[in-house]
Amino acid sequence: MVVEDEPKVGGFIYQGLLENGYGVTLVRDAETALSHDIPREFSIAIVDINLPGVSGYELARIIRKNAPRFPILILSAMSALEDKIEGFNSGADDYLVKPFDFLELLARLQALLRRSEQTPAGQPEVLRIADLEINLESFEVTRGNIKIPLTQKEFQLLAYLMHNAGKVLKRSQIAKEVWDISFDTGTNVIDVYINFLRKKIDRGFEPKLIQTQTGVGYFIKPE
Repeated sequence: MVVEDEPKVGGFIYQGLLENGYGVTLVRDAETALSHDIPREFSIAIVDINLPGVSGYELARIIRKNAPRFPILILSAMSALEDKIEGFNSGADDYLVKPFDFLELLARLQALLRRSEQTPAGQPEVLRIADLEINLESFEVTRGNIKIPLTQKEFQLLAYLMHNAGKVLKRSQIAKEVWDISFDTGTNVIDVYINFLRKKIDRGFEPKLIQTQTGVGYFIKPE
């Protein structure tokens, strides 16, 4: 599903996806989008932010609430870090700034679809380190039996750290695995999200888990 109110942009995306073998439904607003059973009818949603009525941010939140694993790609001319963070906090898996190259859109779309279809072999349903647990099926996070609410992107980042517990992960690695290979590693969004996680899973708890390797990256292990 493509949710885009600008006719030229919507038509460009619609035609390009058709030519690349995708079935596409193009709608102009969130209300029309929500008249569909999105997780059952579609494999991914491409959502503009500045929609008439309900915004793309709110649409992403509604989709995410009803379908925790459904892939969402936000398209927007809003390029500030704060806009991207709000997009990810709304539940988006990726954020592409307009104007964009269609080949980049196609690459990100394909990456999100592959990720949503993959079930990592041999990965446990629950990951644990110290008294922190994350359930990969229910998306629940607890520390010391206290439930900790995370956004979709915070959860993905924490899961990646925990899959690689004790291993120092470079910012470029985190950008590739959590934000997709085309993510702009020149921004400080990774550091911002690490700080978000620290406030939620380390503040008020001992031992501290998220560690910094100065000049290299981050890792998770008890102090």
